[in-house]
Formats: sequence, C-alpha cells, structure tokens
Amino acid sequence: MQAWRVHENGEPGEVMRLERTERPTPGDGQVLLRVRAANINFPDALLCRGQYQVRPPLPFTPGVEICGETPDGRRVIANPALPYGGFAEYAVADAAALLPAPEALDDAEAAALHIGYQTGWFGLHRRARLEAGETLLVHAAAGGVGSAAVQLGKAAGATVIGVVGGADKAAVARDLGCDVVVDRRGEDVVAAVKEATGGRGADVIYDPVGGQAYAQSAKVVAFEGRIVVVGFASGSIPSPALNHALVKNYSILGLHWGLYNTKNPKLVQHCHEQLTELAARGAIRPLVSERVPLEEAAAAVQRVADGLTTGRVAVVPTLENGAAA
Repeated sequence: MQAWRVHENGEPGEVMRLERTERPTPGDGQVLLRVRAANINFPDALLCRGQYQVRPPLPFTPGVEICGETPDGRRVIANPALPYGGFAEYAVADAAALLPAPEALDDAEAAALHIGYQTGWFGLHRRARLEAGETLLVHAAAGGVGSAAVQLGKAAGATVIGVVGGADKAAVARDLGCDVVVDRRGEDVVAAVKEATGGRGADVIYDPVGGQAYAQSAKVVAFEGRIVVVGFASGSIPSPALNHALVKNYSILGLHWGLYNTKNPKLVQHCHEQLTELAARGAIRPLVSERVPLEEAAAAVQRVADGLTTGRVAVVPTLENGAAA
C-alpha cells in the first residue's frame, strides 16, 4: 500500500514522504481499516514538527481522523492508532472506539464530524453549558475547529459572533451562519464585539487560537461569562491574569477532548449520538473545502499548518486497484 511517513521532525511539506509499505498488522483489540477519507487537523502538523503531546516513534504516518471501512464492510469513523495514521490506504484503530459513520454525510464529512465536532460539543455543552439566547464568540470561525463551533452554537440557539482573518474567511463565516463577523485584519476586535453586544460582551468564548485572541477574549467576556480554551493555533500560549478573572467574575475552562476517551468513553458515544441526530436533520454539516488525492497530502497538511485553508481539507486515497477509497 501507499502511505505518507515521517522519518524526522520538521515542517510537513518537507518531512512527509510518500512510500510503498506493507499494510499494518492490527494488535490486540485493534482492527484494520480501509481509509475512505482522512481529514487534516492542526495536530497532524504538530505531530510532524514533534510538538504534539503524543510523540509516536519514527517513522510514523500522520492522520488522526478518518472515515474507514472495516473488513466486514461497516462504514465507521475513527482515530487511527499511531504510528499507523490515516494518510495511507490502510490504517489501524481500536475496535472498541469505532463509531458508526452517519448516513447523512459522505466520507469526508463523516470523518470531519469526529474531533472538531466532538471538541465543540464538549466545550460548548459539557464545559460552558451554553444556553439558547446567549452570545457565543468563536475565534478562527472559518477554520475546521471554529466552523464546527459556529454550527453547534447556532443549533443550540445562540447568537454567534465569528472572528476571522481576511475577507475570504469572513465570507465563509457568514455562509456558516454567523450573526456577526469580525475581520481581525481590518477591524478592532474588542471594539467590534462590544458594539455588537451593546457593551455587554460574549457569554461564551470559544478559543482554539490563544495568544492575542485570548487577550481579546478577556476584554470582551461578559459578566459570568466562560472562556473555553481548546488550543493554541497561534503558537503562543497565554498566561491569564487570574486577578482579572476574579474582578470581572468569569470562568476559564480547559477542554482536552481526548481525555474523555479514557476518563468517560460513554460520554463520547453519547456525544456522537447527539451529533448524528443533528446531522440527520440538517442542523450541522461539516464544511469540507477541499478533497485532495493521497499524492497531495503533504502539501495540504502544510497549507493547514500555515493557516491558508477554511473548514476541513480531506485526503481521499486511491487503492492499488485504482478504485476510489
């Protein structure tokens, strides 16, 4: 089979190599999956750089989110078990963690329903307890993680403010359903959010960016508001002033979705059921902006790493017999 492998850490476009290798052999409790679609996530770039919290042994195949097919023909979504990730024709995953792919979504959309939407659901509902009628601010609203939060916020009955970088991403955020869109490249984010909320601020802020975005969040969070920290795509990890949280009466909530897989896996299953129901009635639909062949995966991962994409970019392998995966 063909698989992208990383033999040394560095930028994805430089260290990912497309190679022919043997199909991986599943270990105890694992299953071999034919990859139907693999979505690119920012952690894939961090894995290549050696900056992710998980560091698989070299060489490894990145790709942490797939829609695959089991040997008995079931269509499932999964997080591949590294070092045999999803940017390949075949991957392995823990059998107990497989989730049925929603019938309402195609392969790329189904793969994209996993990490980003699970993170959004846990962040907004489990951690922040978002309520209908509240105002939700989403940083990087046109990205893979942000676009999921926008759709989930609208499905929950919230007013959604999306912060983006650039006119093209602003258009995407509007199409996703944002009630207000703020282009950080041409607008003062703090002033724009205060104007949009009548000076009150946002009840819930969803931040996958960190750095300057977090500093802005602390200035526009409402009384008894909640800032949900889900990542640091900017590369800058903020050091929040806890005296400010005390004086302004807001909460800072961390969200590491992966922990639920070990701490409370039943909640992951429950979340998937909720997401599947939302997809079935059309309340959410993952934004897949590009579908690229396996041969273009490294360049696509680099574009995601550089912040040049919107929504999700999906890698769709071609099997050895020429059939589309």
